[in-house]
Amino acid sequence: MTRAIVRPSGLDLDSPGRRDYWVALEHDSTWGDHLLPLTVIVGDQVEAGRGLVAFGANHGNEYEGPVAIKHLLHEINSADVCGRLILVPVLNPAAFGSGTRESTADDGVNLNRAFVEGAGLTPALKGITHRIAAFVREYIWPRVHVVQDIHAGGRGHRFALCTSFHHVEDPEQRRIIEATARWFGTPFVMIYQDDTPGLLPSEAERLGKITVGTELGWGETVNPEGVRYACHGIRAAAIHHGQLRGAIEPIGHHADGTQKLVAMVDRNCFTPAPFSGHYEPRMNCGTFVRRGDTVGLLHDFQRVDEQPWPVRAGIDGYVLCQAARAPVAQGLHILVVAQEVD
Repeated sequence: MTRAIVRPSGLDLDSPGRRDYWVALEHDSTWGDHLLPLTVIVGDQVEAGRGLVAFGANHGNEYEGPVAIKHLLHEINSADVCGRLILVPVLNPAAFGSGTRESTADDGVNLNRAFVEGAGLTPALKGITHRIAAFVREYIWPRVHVVQDIHAGGRGHRFALCTSFHHVEDPEQRRIIEATARWFGTPFVMIYQDDTPGLLPSEAERLGKITVGTELGWGETVNPEGVRYACHGIRAAAIHHGQLRGAIEPIGHHADGTQKLVAMVDRNCFTPAPFSGHYEPRMNCGTFVRRGDTVGLLHDFQRVDEQPWPVRAGIDGYVLCQAARAPVAQGLHILVVAQEVD
């Protein structure tokens, strides 16, 4: 497999066939380029404005997405593609290269907060991370109607494996997004708050795209179940949305009927650390709890003789997320409990 190094303007995302690229985006501080791997496969029934894109490494220390999409690069037969598939195992090479959530070695920006007005266009927002957002806006959004943004908990948070999306006003878009999210097979399908500015999935949803995010691992490792769910979910979305020929069967919790739709929108779902300390979990992610249950303990070793602070559930529901590391900063959401949705 030979990858051509091209500037964004040199991409061909429309002609029939398969092309493998390194997309070159100018480095901010050295004489060189950030190289973003992108593969496009265009079939004989492609339609303008329609296709599927799968992104890995929106955050640079979340590895299930890059691994799963890399597998799909080798597994998908171009002859089976009838529409358009755009596969991007590493969307954020600046952060991926440093193994950090943000582009720490470059502009220090979190790509999943960079989809803001003027990104990549105004002088204050011209660093590499905002220019990646501008690249997605100019070259990817006009060619796809399905977006798969594969995340994990990285260094900071441990999740019950889940797919995710926001509340959207259009009931038909919401129905299709939920159905697409269920096909990954994860134990949970999560509806989450949409107050955070600059999210890639939020922008895609506002544009009317069938958008699914995930949390498929934690601890800067590669979770084998997370990779399996990602591969299956991306392939299922490509088939069900008319971009890939073939049939596919449900797996995991989707197949056995145990999948749960949950929401973490109510602010009572979130428990922030009132002081910096060390978190001791007492329950596993995925456990059902009642409001007031002690899920973990927060220790202050500068006050070693005091009892630890009980980390209590603020609402009835499932422990969806906890701090993955013992040391936690004041204000970090060390516990998230999600409510089941009828």
